[in-house]
Amino acid sequence: MPFYLGSKGYTHLSARGLGLEKSVQFGWFDKIGRMALQALFALYRFTGNYGWAIILMTIALQVVLSPLTYKQMKSAAVMKKLQPELTRLQQKFAKDPQRLNQEMLELYRRHGANPLGGRLPLLVQMPVFIALFNALRNAWELHGAGWIFWIKDLSARDPYYVLPLIMGAVMFLQSKMNPVQTADPMQSKIFQYMPVIFTFMFLNFPAGLVLYWLTNSVLGVLQQMALKRRWE
Repeated sequence: MPFYLGSKGYTHLSARGLGLEKSVQFGWFDKIGRMALQALFALYRFTGNYGWAIILMTIALQVVLSPLTYKQMKSAAVMKKLQPELTRLQQKFAKDPQRLNQEMLELYRRHGANPLGGRLPLLVQMPVFIALFNALRNAWELHGAGWIFWIKDLSARDPYYVLPLIMGAVMFLQSKMNPVQTADPMQSKIFQYMPVIFTFMFLNFPAGLVLYWLTNSVLGVLQQMALKRRWE
């Protein structure tokens, strides 16, 4: 009866041709995780560095999602223009929440706006985010794989928390450039503190995962800057 004794690396196991790579688990989005890991390995063969491979994979993902991202950013820009009218409605129907919701929905309908439009790309990417998290956590190949400077292991947390803090600052800038307008004060607070929540969440996450989300946020800011003048 054959046995395999060695590191639980996806590439090592798949090279045996016995289906042993199925023992590497990727959670809920197993197929997406395996596809992401295979794409990462392909980019690593091109770059020779897993950090740059993660960045290239993030850029490729943004290119694929760019039509959706453009549509939702445009919707968020419309919401920003409607803010004075929303404020007027909130003052006028402050004592009648049901009527306020009806008037706001009618306002959104007339202008083709979506109050949560600016956050849809984030929701779409959550399966990829979860799959990549599991891939980075379970892929033995990333153990000890460095990127640049102080990042010596992309499967471990940033020892100086530099990447999570930069990521939080970029997300804060992104939220200021494209604020979500909503009549619910609780929802407004949640969106306002989202960069802070994500920063604390990511402090102990693998550096490779933080690098992915940081790159994603930077690309989002660049897209907003490029399109802001056109929408205005």
